[in-house]
Amino acid sequence: MKKLTFILLLLISSFLFSNAEVITMLKTDDKAVALTFDACETKTPSYLDHKITDFLVSQKIPFTLFVSGKFIERNFQDLKNLYNTGLVSIQNHSYNHNNHMELLSEEEIKEDVLKNENLIIKLTGIKPKYFRFPAGNYDEKALRLVESLGYKVVHWTFPSGDPDKKITKEMLIDHVIRNTKPGSILIFHANGRGYKTGEALPEIVRILKQKGYRFVRLEDYLF
Repeated sequence: MKKLTFILLLLISSFLFSNAEVITMLKTDDKAVALTFDACETKTPSYLDHKITDFLVSQKIPFTLFVSGKFIERNFQDLKNLYNTGLVSIQNHSYNHNNHMELLSEEEIKEDVLKNENLIIKLTGIKPKYFRFPAGNYDEKALRLVESLGYKVVHWTFPSGDPDKKITKEMLIDHVIRNTKPGSILIFHANGRGYKTGEALPEIVRILKQKGYRFVRLEDYLF
């Protein structure tokens, strides 16, 4: 009897948690890449990097912003103006940007995600579909809980390294171009902490376009 109960529990657990997944690639063989940017704030004020966003808007390149709540509150009108261009998808990056959400209680995780969700709805009028854990840190509990709130968790194919002050424009360009492949989800920062991103991005875009790549939002491939 005990053995049967144990097997049933394993089957139930497998059924309930089988969908837990962190997406790191678009499901396509097309030369499509998703440009994604984290825009977050923790202890010090952070502002939208207009060098990045002005370039993307001027070139009519679609992209995705994963935004935290404190950043939204400080940059609300700028984000609203950006959203109104129709080029950007704004997604959930938590309210407090706690780099170790896996250490929070289930109630704390839920509160953090939903508080930011409400802010994004206020900003865009639309419930976000995707969530990105701050610093990419999570455990099975946190992942399952976020998914239960109606989200797909989307991280990145490889780190660009753009928050590192030691990375030069040339190093950033070379690293991204060498590692990009069809379906890549690229990650940069648009909160002033992508130190060379604004300088490198035009060249990254130019080279990838030359190689036949096109830029898409996550919604174009993740349903």
